[in-house]
Amino acid sequence: MGYVLLAGGAEFGGRMADADRRAIELAGGPDAPLAIIPAAAAPDGNHQRAGGNGARWFASLGARQVAVLPLTDRASADDPAVAGALRGARLIYLLGGFPHHLGQSLRDSASWRAVLEAHAAGAVIAGSSAGAMVLCEHYYDPQAGQVRPGLGLVPNACVLPHHNTFGRSWAARLAALLPGSVLIGIDERTGMIDDAPGGWRVYGQGAVTLYAAGKSARHAPGEALELS
Repeated sequence: MGYVLLAGGAEFGGRMADADRRAIELAGGPDAPLAIIPAAAAPDGNHQRAGGNGARWFASLGARQVAVLPLTDRASADDPAVAGALRGARLIYLLGGFPHHLGQSLRDSASWRAVLEAHAAGAVIAGSSAGAMVLCEHYYDPQAGQVRPGLGLVPNACVLPHHNTFGRSWAARLAALLPGSVLIGIDERTGMIDDAPGGWRVYGQGAVTLYAAGKSARHAPGEALELS
């Protein structure tokens, strides 16, 4: 089984390099195939620019095999060539943007099945902002103001991205809507990876704040945490 990286947004710069370098290491090093999924940025036509930013960022960190996949909607998520590229990747990165579009594009698709196969074979599955949101059991769709079922890679959890800017404002409402779940507030340019013994570790410039059972706990970079 591989690893999961959840990032809070504003991801391609600064100390987000701490998390991404660790992800590259866990994926097998600079020669590991890296695939970027830009679908969340497609609704406003930003997927090509966002994908290019991601490719340049990972190349600057030493990654030598970076591909931005043409996965922008539900139809392209069933493209056998796209699914095949995901199946062979060792680091798969879901960009930010519109979480519901991303979730609907991947749910029950050939590409999502390929992502799960890659993860089972040891790949790192990463997501930033909307990408991190849909990887959890639940995600908040701000356009509709609703909680929706996520892809479930991280059970019993819901990410609040951009926690140090606007994400913290969602906490009270989501705590009421998801009383049995852990809310994960992740600051911008901050990530968490499940590479600590029995749990996760915080990387980057900010913090991760967990909300559960009416309490909150803030975890700084380098600290380990558990979601249970």
